[in-house]
Amino acid sequence: MSTHQNERPRPSSDPDEASGGTTPTAPGVEPVPGIHPALAAPPVTARVRAGLDRFVFGVAAAVALAFCLWGILAPANLGGVSGSALQWVVTNLGWFFIILATGFVIFVLVLAGSRYGRIPLGRDDEAPEFGTASWIAMMFSAGMGIGLMFYGVNEPLTHFVTPPPGTVEGSSDAAVRTAMATTMFHWSLHPWAIYAVVGIAIAYGCFRRGRRQLFSSAFAPLFGQRRAEGKAGRVIDVLAIFATLFGSATSLGLGALQIGSGITILTGVGELGNGILIGVIAVLTAAFVASAVSGVARGIQYLSNINMVLALLLALFVFVGGPTVFILNIIPNAIGAYFSDLALMAGRTGAAGGDATAEWLGGWTVFYWAWWISWTPFVGVFIARISRGRTIRQFVTGVLLVPSAVSLVWFAVFGGAAIAAQRGGDDLASEATAEAQLFGMLADYPLSTVTTVLVVVLVSIFFVSGADAASVVMGTLSERGSLNPSRFTVVFWGVLTGVVAAIMLAVGEDALEGLKNLVIVAALPFSVVMVLLCVSLVKDLRRDPMMLRRDAASLAVEQAVVEGLTKHGDEFTLVVGTNGEDEPEAVVDQERPRNSPTTWPLPTERR
Repeated sequence: MSTHQNERPRPSSDPDEASGGTTPTAPGVEPVPGIHPALAAPPVTARVRAGLDRFVFGVAAAVALAFCLWGILAPANLGGVSGSALQWVVTNLGWFFIILATGFVIFVLVLAGSRYGRIPLGRDDEAPEFGTASWIAMMFSAGMGIGLMFYGVNEPLTHFVTPPPGTVEGSSDAAVRTAMATTMFHWSLHPWAIYAVVGIAIAYGCFRRGRRQLFSSAFAPLFGQRRAEGKAGRVIDVLAIFATLFGSATSLGLGALQIGSGITILTGVGELGNGILIGVIAVLTAAFVASAVSGVARGIQYLSNINMVLALLLALFVFVGGPTVFILNIIPNAIGAYFSDLALMAGRTGAAGGDATAEWLGGWTVFYWAWWISWTPFVGVFIARISRGRTIRQFVTGVLLVPSAVSLVWFAVFGGAAIAAQRGGDDLASEATAEAQLFGMLADYPLSTVTTVLVVVLVSIFFVSGADAASVVMGTLSERGSLNPSRFTVVFWGVLTGVVAAIMLAVGEDALEGLKNLVIVAALPFSVVMVLLCVSLVKDLRRDPMMLRRDAASLAVEQAVVEGLTKHGDEFTLVVGTNGEDEPEAVVDQERPRNSPTTWPLPTERR
């Protein structure tokens, strides 16, 4: 006869009884009669109550409109306040952004390498929604945008001529290495790890737990469902809207600067003032509104597909027509320099370099980390939507590696070409502003007028597509997680983003400085939200049905083996199966030949 050696209670139809009163049902998993909470399959469809969330939309809109009114009536005052706030944040909390960004890299890598990496972002048996090739292609599109167009030439060139304080001599051979390493540090693993944190939390909560596509929903494990859906959760959604608003406005402002520079070159007029730049923003915002009301399929999706092809053609043109061998040489050099200097760059603060380093960090590293944090609601939701069915390990691998590879190639092509031109005597760094350096480099290539027009078109489409995507995310947050927010809400946030971009251009000592000032300050409160998001995500994953099943199985087998050895020595057989009631259990079978000893596999034999 078989003797039961596992003292663990059998599953019961009562969830509380089944869990022994100590294992609560995981958040988002409804108790199923006759099924242990650990065996319950998570829902995949959230119940969304349609309509505008008046609190979230009202508070976010009121504060944003008040900011716009402040910028219109007293731009100098707003500029002074934002400058002082920036100085305080960089001086007193620059270390926080530095630690936070590296902490996110470590967090997602540990998550992917741990047992939680096997958890799918969907049902246990759910296949990925998109094939690997399509998924990588869409990830590639997420890695492109106004930022790469603006900084593709400017950042490597700037770091080559003026390296970070305390590093190497400018315009030297060593400066090439430092320039590419610093650029890759700002555009590869760190920003995409920041996005991955939000992407995992949103995808896991939405596709595996059946929650709404809201930031507040991801805090249910930490705050409880009632608080996550109450005022505390709504405040989090308001902060997410603010972060998206200012992060998107920064990108749109950079795009307007570059478009204005292209217009200057094409028309031959003098330097454009803020008035003309604001006009550029107004025209492109109107184009976004037209795209939004025309429908996604006929509007922005078509333009985005064209833009990807145009961007690849531009990169190929520069690669073939420029210093091809130098560009090919700079790719492995950039990879080696990046990993060699990673620890130094990740730990750089004003403690060692003084005011010069602190000022440099505020203009580069801290600005970037704040900018990426402010972009997480948009990019995080995007990569979450396309990653359903992937495991967390697959998600982290794809999100970190694919866009990082895109950034490496992009900066090697454009940055390498600019550095080669600078070393050859073409002083791009001093003759052109940041937004005009790309055009200055293309002026030395054939068909410079055509490529200048192409860049203006590229940035314009990136502007329109960025405003559309960001406003949809803000609309989703304003309408209780609706995946298809109303046109009014989308257009409202899109227009307001354009207005904020125009104000940010006008309040700084120069346009670029105004953009940087406000995004760093605006990202600070949301960075705290992201820290709490990590805590909530880990708490959620620990109670994942797959993890609970494996823990229960391991405990059952362990108890059966211990009891078998204690009572019967080596004379027993461990049997894992089901009883007459189709309930899983581990038992010890004593009816076995005594001359057939139990075989225990060596560690190397285990799979």
